[in-house]
Amino acid sequence: MNKLILQAAMALAFTAASGYACAGATVTYVNPDKMTDVPRFNSELESMEALFREHVDKLAAKLPAGQELKVEFLDIDLAGDVFPRVPVQDVRIMRGRADWPRIHLRYSVEQDGKVLRSGERRLADAAYLMGYNHYNNELYGHEKQMLDDWFRKDVLAAR
Repeated sequence: MNKLILQAAMALAFTAASGYACAGATVTYVNPDKMTDVPRFNSELESMEALFREHVDKLAAKLPAGQELKVEFLDIDLAGDVFPRVPVQDVRIMRGRADWPRIHLRYSVEQDGKVLRSGERRLADAAYLMGYNHYNNELYGHEKQMLDDWFRKDVLAAR
């Protein structure tokens, strides 16, 4: 029994230590009520924010230990156009015309309180319905793909 407790304590200590050593992310949304195209219902807006925060956390995990990614979403224009269907539900239709996803963000990568790199980017993908999308069947998949491309080109490549 003591051996089992010791193993559990060691596993817990290892998990805590490894969580401390890995990279992290801080995500903020600047004036979401003034953004170009985000969900109009509070619960859907909070869900979108949580999904983007989770996705940025996954991207930040690819950074070296001790580095933190900070992202401020300044404007979001989701893929497609929204058509109110009923008072409590909207329908988003993607036609591939002038309805491509756009994200305006500011970011920095920091370590030990020092900014290693930073910038402000306006992301857009006019060909969002063409080609392969890793997140094709996921909610906000086109925006996630665009964030992946930005992270790979701007954040990881700058190392």
